[in-house]
Amino acid sequence: LFQLQQTIYSSKNYTRRRLHQSRFAWVTDAIKNYTLSVPKSRAIEYGPGSGIYLPSLAEVFDKVVGADVEPAYLTGIEQLAIRNVAINLVVDDIQASKFEDGTFDLVLCSEVLEHVLNPEIALKTIARILRPGGIAIITTPQKYSLMELSCKVAFLPGIIQLVRRIYREPILETGHISLRSYSDFTAAISACGLKIVEHKKLGLYLPLIAEFGGEAGGRMIERLEDRLKNSPLSWMLWTQAYVLHKSEE
Repeated sequence: LFQLQQTIYSSKNYTRRRLHQSRFAWVTDAIKNYTLSVPKSRAIEYGPGSGIYLPSLAEVFDKVVGADVEPAYLTGIEQLAIRNVAINLVVDDIQASKFEDGTFDLVLCSEVLEHVLNPEIALKTIARILRPGGIAIITTPQKYSLMELSCKVAFLPGIIQLVRRIYREPILETGHISLRSYSDFTAAISACGLKIVEHKKLGLYLPLIAEFGGEAGGRMIERLEDRLKNSPLSWMLWTQAYVLHKSEE
């Protein structure tokens, strides 16, 4: 899994690489842009994976927590915490967190909620541990995106072996057990009392063109994505990304 997370950002396939790099760019920009008006005391990232966002958080915040429910997932990034005294790795369940109310100025949760049994409970945790006036940055796949629908086919027995031959890179099942549509996810955000201050949909995937179209095909997909992101067909894009604010009242 750790090898996969490192590979996807430098994939030889243009579309695969861009899907993840564009999300990375959006999240890091959000960290920079939306921390200007909040205290820089404490931040937490749930599910830090290969740790790509922890250094960006540590540049801004005095203390940064990387949390995961599985201790094994933190082992691969122990060197980050050793090299940077601001970073602390802890075992914590986003659906049953041990952190007290209002502990953090920022909560980052990128590509995690689709892996938990109840994303709505996880959102309530995020709202609870955020201090009043705090910011949450969240990304998660759209339930009916072309990528998610294609994955249902790609991981069928016999087909996954072909996919791995085409990419010649680590390909693992997504493990997405709790996908939500845009309407369902925004309703859950509202229910936990957080306000959306920025929202974007990004990441178009077109099967076959992505695999066999090379960079030219990838750039064509990229241009089409620009046309779709603000249209009624934006449900086709893979990622829904949010900056959320907790009221100070």
